[in-house]
Amino acid sequence: MIRKCKEHGYFRGEVCPECSDEGRYVLDDDREERLGRFVSGALRHFPEDVGLEMDAQGWVDLDFLYDAMKKRYRWGTMERLLSLVKSDKKERYEIDDSFIRARYGHSVEVDLISDYPENELSFLYYGVSQEEADMILDNGITPVRQCYVHLSTSLEKAKQAALVHTDNPVIFEVDAQAAQQEGVDIVTVNRDIALARGIPPIHIRITDA
Repeated sequence: MIRKCKEHGYFRGEVCPECSDEGRYVLDDDREERLGRFVSGALRHFPEDVGLEMDAQGWVDLDFLYDAMKKRYRWGTMERLLSLVKSDKKERYEIDDSFIRARYGHSVEVDLISDYPENELSFLYYGVSQEEADMILDNGITPVRQCYVHLSTSLEKAKQAALVHTDNPVIFEVDAQAAQQEGVDIVTVNRDIALARGIPPIHIRITDA
């Protein structure tokens, strides 16, 4: 559920995490899920299917996205769309003036490398299943069903991400500093995720943690 606190803005849950105020109802769980699937699809996977024009960096016109949403969901409002974006703890999306885009997760080709700050962490992390580990040791990390490799900024975040797909993940440590010194572009898109086109095997190792 998404609600709005007068002082702290949109939040997900029953009470504002900042002040425990109940806030004002904006969106229930079912509609939040349906709207979330639509926005994710439109901004990451099939913009043309819903009539959106996306630029090279993944931006689309916010009003056009709203119009496309309204055609599918008569209960959709601009406030509900904005509440979905602004309350998202995973920081999936960003708004700049009158444009919106997904920060990560694209299957359509977009150029994010030139548009986000260079990674400053020495090490990043990537979790996979036991079955995938040997292949990655041989071939490095390459995108699967997406344009970019999604690296975690912490070991714990990598474990959380991997546990969505496997019960017993293998976590790789990526020597991001060495990779970048050798010309591998890695950018930071939010506090938890960095993106790269790929990581050569020489710059990865299985972590013991």
